Amino acid sequence: MTRLDPRPSCDPSHPWAPAPMPALRSGPPFLMADAIEREPALAERLFTDAPASDAATEIADLLRSSASTGWPTTVVGCGTSEHAAMAAAAIWRDAWRECDLSGPGPLARQAFEAALDPCPGALVAMTHEGGTLATVDAMRAARQHGARIGLVTAAANSPAASVADACLCTGELDLSWCHTIAYVMPIVAAALIADRMAGRATAPGSVRAPLDAGLAAGEAAQALGRELAASRALVVVGSGVDRAAGREMALKIEEAAYVPTVFRDLETVLHGHIPSLDVGSGLVLILSGGDGLEARAARARQVLTAVSRVGVRCGAILSAPADAAIRAALTPAGRIVVPQPHGLAGPVASLLATAIPLQLATYHLALALGTNPDALRREFPPYRAAAHVGEVPAREADERAGRTG
Repeated sequence: MTRLDPRPSCDPSHPWAPAPMPALRSGPPFLMADAIEREPALAERLFTDAPASDAATEIADLLRSSASTGWPTTVVGCGTSEHAAMAAAAIWRDAWRECDLSGPGPLARQAFEAALDPCPGALVAMTHEGGTLATVDAMRAARQHGARIGLVTAAANSPAASVADACLCTGELDLSWCHTIAYVMPIVAAALIADRMAGRATAPGSVRAPLDAGLAAGEAAQALGRELAASRALVVVGSGVDRAAGREMALKIEEAAYVPTVFRDLETVLHGHIPSLDVGSGLVLILSGGDGLEARAARARQVLTAVSRVGVRCGAILSAPADAAIRAALTPAGRIVVPQPHGLAGPVASLLATAIPLQLATYHLALALGTNPDALRREFPPYRAAAHVGEVPAREADERAGRTG
């Protein structure tokens, strides 16, 4: 890259600008598929990258030192990065307990809300290209309240990086706007930081293995995606650490396949939402294991049974233990079964095991519906204009709206 080609980079001296619109392909394989294929190798590489390791140590020290402040440690992001923040918070809370640090450990917050209600202590931001306005605002607001700031990004030359005390650059940019690398790489970075917090060393191959296993489940993901294509609206449900994965799948489906999709907590489905579901609805359960699997599986069986009574067709992404606990008849739309990874801390194992299956199922849903997942519909002027409104400061958006009536 030359200085005439500004874009996100791990080189802090390189000029920054948002990544350009993806190159539009007329048919598959789309850029999203290329990115998913690369994720296992990228994850393994990040665990062997010396600069990333040094930055992970800095952020780990920042997190450990925040335990003594009495203030919560906040992890923020927007969109896919918000879901990565949820995942990172779960990973770091697990390490927090392992290190016997005081307080509840890191809490995930939506960046816009964190910007309006900042607190001291420490804040770690997730932002793929490093230019998300709400995230940068949250970082600045926290700094003004005395917080130390960490950052996980693919852009060490970004506006966000200029606010951070410590920056871990993942080094890989999504070329598709239906971000997938932007979800997986922060999870891997969070696992690396957790290793530094707890003084352990996860083998790079252990990080890669569940992602390779996800790719190997391609046929099951294709079948699930095709079955979901018959639904006019979708619900994704999950519990515990699977809440991050479920929210991410709901977002991916709306971005890639344009199907209205919501995430519901496992228990929440049974408390008033079933009347909105019918034979035109589909549901995907994500149940990867973790603490309380027996209770989660029992409640999941009730949810699947309940919604089937009103005609909802259900599918699932399940760990091997969860697969044994959920009867096949409860998921007529199909299921993706992921093996239980070894050599990884519990939240990391669950999050990496489900990442590629949820992405592949979404990709095949998009193919079944004939949509292009890469451009978020921004090849069409109304959607491009709508996106631009959200990418400028609110005051500027109000002024422009006033000028155009």
